[in-house]
Amino acid sequence: MDLTALQTILETISGFIWGPFFLIPLLLGTGLYLTIRLGGLQFLRLGPALRLGLLTRKDPGSDGDISQFQALTTALAATVGTGNIVGVATAIGIGGPGALFWMWVTGLLGMASKYSEAFLGVRFRKTDDAGEKSGGPQYYLERGIPGPLGKILGLSFAVFAVIACFGIGNMTQGNSIAQNLEASFEVPTWVTGVVLTVFAMVVLVGGIKSIGRVTAGFVPIMIIFYVLGALYILIVNVGAIPAAFAQIFSEAFTGTSAVGGFAGSAIIVAVQFGVARGIFSNESGMGSAAIAAAAAQTSHPVRQGLVSMTQTFIDTIIVVSCTGLVIVATGTWKEIDPATGEQISPALMTGAAFSNGLPGDWGHIIVTIGLVMFAASTILGWSYYGERNIERLLGRRAVMPFRILFSLVVFIGCTVQLGVVWAFSDAMNGLMALPNLIGLLILSGLVARETKKYLDNDPKLRADRNQIEAFMAGTPGWEDWKTQAVPVVGRRG
Repeated sequence: MDLTALQTILETISGFIWGPFFLIPLLLGTGLYLTIRLGGLQFLRLGPALRLGLLTRKDPGSDGDISQFQALTTALAATVGTGNIVGVATAIGIGGPGALFWMWVTGLLGMASKYSEAFLGVRFRKTDDAGEKSGGPQYYLERGIPGPLGKILGLSFAVFAVIACFGIGNMTQGNSIAQNLEASFEVPTWVTGVVLTVFAMVVLVGGIKSIGRVTAGFVPIMIIFYVLGALYILIVNVGAIPAAFAQIFSEAFTGTSAVGGFAGSAIIVAVQFGVARGIFSNESGMGSAAIAAAAAQTSHPVRQGLVSMTQTFIDTIIVVSCTGLVIVATGTWKEIDPATGEQISPALMTGAAFSNGLPGDWGHIIVTIGLVMFAASTILGWSYYGERNIERLLGRRAVMPFRILFSLVVFIGCTVQLGVVWAFSDAMNGLMALPNLIGLLILSGLVARETKKYLDNDPKLRADRNQIEAFMAGTPGWEDWKTQAVPVVGRRG
């Protein structure tokens, strides 16, 4: 079988997994169910959660490897990537402006999923042989769901995550960096490959503490840099913003009619690509962010769950919105490529929108540098996801060889064509979500019950460690969690 045929098969499989009859309703349904079960927690507790994650940043004296802020930036590093630039353009380019509305819906509902998986990641974490915290779906599915089902779900997630990390979190990101630097600044792809490989190896060999230090300094800068560029364009085009919002909301429910070289799309296309690209961007429901959350120094799983929830807000409601509004407000989404006479390619759309909105070459430069920083940070975040799952499958001895191999694979991604890898990675990414979503639904009772217990006593997230100890005393599973023993789950309904 040649590579073209294999890519076609993989794209067909990926299209079904991410299609409107499989993963999309499961993702949206799970997010909606958890939103209801948690009483709209993502809306009511967003303010205190942002304060805790971005201003307070740490829980003094708590057990863990990195601060809450570092856990947040590590997860942001993995999610704020090419999906925020190319993924948004793809959704709008195919589904029309209405797709951005469905990306917002995915983000808002996904915050409940993100909270739940991060809560469970901390709730069921363990201490590994090196004294580091290790958690995520690969553990909480098995520990929280008794019997063969939990074990099968946990192992399935670990296998899919390891495979996916080399594709969506490594080669495809390196390839995006190399191709953009070559096109923009004529940097040979092999040079980019060498630099990225050395950078990855230096950071990754130090483990999560090294990754946390780098992302804590790097991620806020890259997000602010990109968002400021987008805000400048929106201010310059402020008169077009009301019409852009009107178009986004109206076409979310009607589809997009043909304009120029644009073929138009039905509402189902807007929903499909809005949700699929939204999840690709923020990873809510996939379980990946729970792995970073599990390493956090936190005095209670609820606290880190709420901090991790803000990751989806920052990724989708802030960064994705900036990209999408720039594309729609500048009219770039319906721009015609003179070389083809068709709608401009989604791969070029964001760059063209920024170029239209900023003077000189600044737009092109900002998008290129933004994509390079976003993709490089994604490599760091996903490396940690991969190593925690390798540790689950093969033990601690496999972690260092994995870090070295992961770094070397970056070079391959920079220097080869990746059509098959993209298609395969998309499928594995979707399959990661499946066991996690099943687990979130099964464990939703535990999440809701323990969340209510905590927030009834500390609604503004201002309690210190001693106060938490006092009101949690006697709660089933609390003493086990403090010692990172396997908790007694009890009733989950």
